[in-house]
Amino acid sequence: MTSFKNDDAGVIVDQLIKTIQKERDYLSEIDGKIGDGDHGINMNKGFTMCEKKLEGTTYNLSEGLTTLGETLLEDIGGSMGPLYGMLFDEMAQACEDEEEITADVFAEMITASVEGIQDISPAQVGDKSLLDTLIPAKEAFVEAKEAGKDFAECLDAMNAAAEKGWQSTKDLVAKIGRASRLGERSRGVLDAGATSCYFIITTIGSTAKSLL
Repeated sequence: MTSFKNDDAGVIVDQLIKTIQKERDYLSEIDGKIGDGDHGINMNKGFTMCEKKLEGTTYNLSEGLTTLGETLLEDIGGSMGPLYGMLFDEMAQACEDEEEITADVFAEMITASVEGIQDISPAQVGDKSLLDTLIPAKEAFVEAKEAGKDFAECLDAMNAAAEKGWQSTKDLVAKIGRASRLGERSRGVLDAGATSCYFIITTIGSTAKSLL
């Protein structure tokens, strides 16, 4: 199939919540090496709050993403709440009027998520942040689509690029956020934001693929 229904895709948000809950301790462990050590705790708190808001309701993909984005924006402290809140809010807006999620719609969603984060963060690829995962993932999806690959192949390309981008942060020196104060000492450790972004992108990609 070349698309899936917005109405059938609330499960993507369900899987995102489960993934962050599962990876809570790992995310905090990674963050503890060069950060505050609370990334997993904060992310788990926000995603679990969203889970409670959605409990007992029926929601499509855009509605679920809107609730997730609003929860992270309003209820999570630190820098990551606004960044991920913006990511999910922009994704939601890009698909809210769409009955079918095609590769073209998905490309708009992931492109909007990058642009939304860049509106509020000066980070670039190479700065050791979630954008080291997100931007290569976006570019890989769009390039695969423009090369004539089908939706599933585009999602595979996105997930592979997300993993490569995430792993690249191990060799980077942090240029943004708390870890930037460590200079060279931040090298040799994965970035916590890039790690959570890897889990988010690959969960979206694999769950979307299962709906095709």
